[in-house]
Amino acid sequence: MNYKKLGNTDIEVSAICLGTMTWGEQNNQKDAFEQMDYALECGVNFFDTAEIYPSPCFENTYGSTEKIIGNWFKEKKNRDQVILASKISGPGLSWVRGGGPQYSEQNIKDAMENSLKRLQTDYIDLYQLHWPERKTNFFGRLGYEHKEEETSDFKGKWNKIETILKVLKKFVEQGKIRYIGLSNETSWGLSNFLGLSTLHKLPRVVSVQNPYNLLCRTYEIGLAEISIREKSGLLAYSPLAGGFLTGKYRNNNLPENSRQKLFGDYYTRYSKPNASIVIEKYFDIAKKFALDFAQMSIKFCEIQKFITSVIIGATTMEQLKSDIESVNVNLTEEINKKINDIQIIHPNPCP
Repeated sequence: MNYKKLGNTDIEVSAICLGTMTWGEQNNQKDAFEQMDYALECGVNFFDTAEIYPSPCFENTYGSTEKIIGNWFKEKKNRDQVILASKISGPGLSWVRGGGPQYSEQNIKDAMENSLKRLQTDYIDLYQLHWPERKTNFFGRLGYEHKEEETSDFKGKWNKIETILKVLKKFVEQGKIRYIGLSNETSWGLSNFLGLSTLHKLPRVVSVQNPYNLLCRTYEIGLAEISIREKSGLLAYSPLAGGFLTGKYRNNNLPENSRQKLFGDYYTRYSKPNASIVIEKYFDIAKKFALDFAQMSIKFCEIQKFITSVIIGATTMEQLKSDIESVNVNLTEEINKKINDIQIIHPNPCP
């Protein structure tokens, strides 16, 4: 396994992070225990979850993933072997604290305390804001219109960044959170969090969890420079573009029990009209160099200088083993050039 520093901390996290969002929906507790056991044996010391997992996110399964992880910690008694990341939900889900702005002191306290109970732990290593309260461009949304925010129900209601950092500082001082991170954030957001933390001596953002893969490299525009210069690296989620970069959906295939088969209407980001053309081009590179397509896709993410860890998610042990094995793949200069040549012609078909 390869390891990298988490931001400006002394913590070394595995270059592969075990994603957990299928546990409690597509995977049961037994499956999840097997995945965690195997990942830990392979040197994966970094797990990522969220209060609203599993995903798709529904009221009746809310918190199930954290409960499964907590049961594993209780049984294995190995909490100290895992760097654990979780997230407080952003606004928009009516069944999560009313659905409004979430990052008030009371909401953060309630969310964090409930996560700690479900996870059966006294602390969370990395506590992340799952998405901004601001009306901005995340979850694949293009563009930004300030007018929309000013005329929305959230006008003037989202919690100011300095206030959020002051709240998080209290829980860091209490030892319930070690470090803080952002997710689905923009360049403006990350810059302001970092600037205000320095100005007011508040907790510093050590990571950003955003999408990054061969079909979506928008993080390279603006955010990558901040990540490198400020040591606030990317935790890349969806490195396989929801399974599209494994090749299993090629030629309009729709395997049984796959996420697209089960939840295709819910996950539409990577099923864009031109995506299949670009996927074929990347698939051809993998085929030419005798590489597993999924492993090539994950490894491309891992070797980017602005990336701290790549979050993988698997529903089968076969998938998990293959994904973790990607750390041993070598992408030559020739392979990287061919990948980047395609990006130049077909930039970000699924932003």
